[in-house]
Amino acid sequence: MENFDLITIGDIGTDAFIRLKEASLHCNIKKEDCEICLKFASKIPYESVTVIPAGGNGANVATGSTKLGLKVAIISNIGDDENGQDVIESLNKIPIETKLIKKNIGVASNYNYVLWYENDRTILVKHENFRYELPEFTPPKWIYLTSLGEDSIDMQHAVARYLDEHPETKLAFSPGTMQVRAGYEKLSDIYKATEIYFSNKEEAMTILKTTDTDVRKLAEGIKALGPKTVVITDSLNGAYALVEGKLWFAPTFPNEGDLVERTGAGDSFASAYLSATFLGLPASQALAWGSANSASVVGQIGPHAGLLTREKIEEKIASLSDEFAIKEIV
Repeated sequence: MENFDLITIGDIGTDAFIRLKEASLHCNIKKEDCEICLKFASKIPYESVTVIPAGGNGANVATGSTKLGLKVAIISNIGDDENGQDVIESLNKIPIETKLIKKNIGVASNYNYVLWYENDRTILVKHENFRYELPEFTPPKWIYLTSLGEDSIDMQHAVARYLDEHPETKLAFSPGTMQVRAGYEKLSDIYKATEIYFSNKEEAMTILKTTDTDVRKLAEGIKALGPKTVVITDSLNGAYALVEGKLWFAPTFPNEGDLVERTGAGDSFASAYLSATFLGLPASQALAWGSANSASVVGQIGPHAGLLTREKIEEKIASLSDEFAIKEIV
């Protein structure tokens, strides 16, 4: 079997981006907990639809890491339908190895609707009832585990056992919606096996069952669950990495153009951070790579169009000089 730098594990779905024209946002006084509102029992005009065949956290990180020079395969599920075939063809063109993707007979492939309004989105997600199984594969240098459906717990325990049997393989873990809701108790073996943990601040708060927003406390709380390195993104406020007791901070990377929409921002950050780590770069540079890649992605529609190559990332970081400084938070 082939050797890979990275194998991602996560659900794949076709993403249909529906650009809304008539909607409104309702937020609290802090401009948080916003809700998108549409007129009920009415026909709502939309501006456009953009269909991306191979979305989902695992596919997004696989795509970003391939763009940065890693040899990547993906473990996932599709149905035996046209959407599933489109997913395979799309990934093969990147190219990402698709031989570990299981085709489920008599089941539809995942299909998500992205309600895109102004510069952000609400995603309508449906995980089909796949039979999750861990296939046989040659140990890669890294596994990236992310969003899966509710019936995947047993397979995730299988991943933990695989890592125990193959210590040469390191795990990066970015919990998706189901994994966050499941709680760390059900996935304690995954947390303990994790080399690098990725999430946004709100997800970390949910996992730790806390209302404390202090990033250092959140990072240390996640680290106590097992991960050696904890990376937490905080939207427009920047990103943090707790590495060997030191907390590093990267400000938001300056956008060269308008913010279009934020789908894939976290995945592009993670793929760049992980790729930089794979290449032996320190946490400070990995943060810079993640910030640059994420800033580029949010300037395009969808999670793939704005992904950068290594040369482009290094060029963008070098062009900023002292304007973009990674610092240690004491």
